[in-house]
Amino acid sequence: MLSAFLSIFFLVFVAEIGDKTMLLAFLLAAKFKKPAVILLSIFLATICNHAFAAYLGTQLSDWVNPSYLKWGLGISFILFGFWTLIPDKPDDSLKQAHLGAFLTTFITFFLAEMGDKTQIATMALSAHYKNFILVTFASSLGLLAINTPAVIVGQKIEKWISFKTCRIIAAIGFFVFGILSLFWK
Repeated sequence: MLSAFLSIFFLVFVAEIGDKTMLLAFLLAAKFKKPAVILLSIFLATICNHAFAAYLGTQLSDWVNPSYLKWGLGISFILFGFWTLIPDKPDDSLKQAHLGAFLTTFITFFLAEMGDKTQIATMALSAHYKNFILVTFASSLGLLAINTPAVIVGQKIEKWISFKTCRIIAAIGFFVFGILSLFWK
């Protein structure tokens, strides 16, 4: 169980580096200067979003033949690897800023995660592990863990490691997980 938790946490953590929601965390921190409120809101929005994705993933694992699911998930993770190599740009997500730091962050993060690679990866991981609670919390904590420095440190993080390098590391993680999913019994 710990191995599964760490695998999920790591994949979401590295996939989120340089993602549009991480860039959104930078913007929200700069705008509101309330890191504790922003981090709590990010975590709650992520739990809601990833719980939905994990639920769909566990349902998918019940509906699809295990051999098809194995190949579908393996190929999906490899595709996530390629998708991770494409840099995201922040969209104009701060239109709700009049709602205050908590609601603006919650709404923009929840919506920004819809259809995002970490949400889709959460769905696939839930189908793989068939554990709704484990996947929801591991993926949410992975996303929170990488967004915490974005909120606290802001754009200074890029001095330590480039987003391009982080995307490459995330892509390698997805490739490895995809290949292991295809050939592991």
